[in-house]
Amino acid sequence: MKTLLLLGFLPSGSEWIIIALVILLLFGGKKIPELMRGLGKGVKSFKDGVNEAKDEINKAKDELDEPTSKDKK
Repeated sequence: MKTLLLLGFLPSGSEWIIIALVILLLFGGKKIPELMRGLGKGVKSFKDGVNEAKDEINKAKDELDEPTSKDKK
């Protein structure tokens, strides 16, 4: 039920065209590639941070599991 309500507020095809035209008018053709490049760098940085956090969590988990495996031997 909630997903149907959320989908009702998403822009449709013609609304995306209007949004794209407004962005083009506001920023101009020269600024859009720079904005997209910056957005891509931001997304890459975010993914790297998430992967780094996952690695640290897994490393800490492995360190906690090591003493228990040594105790069993």
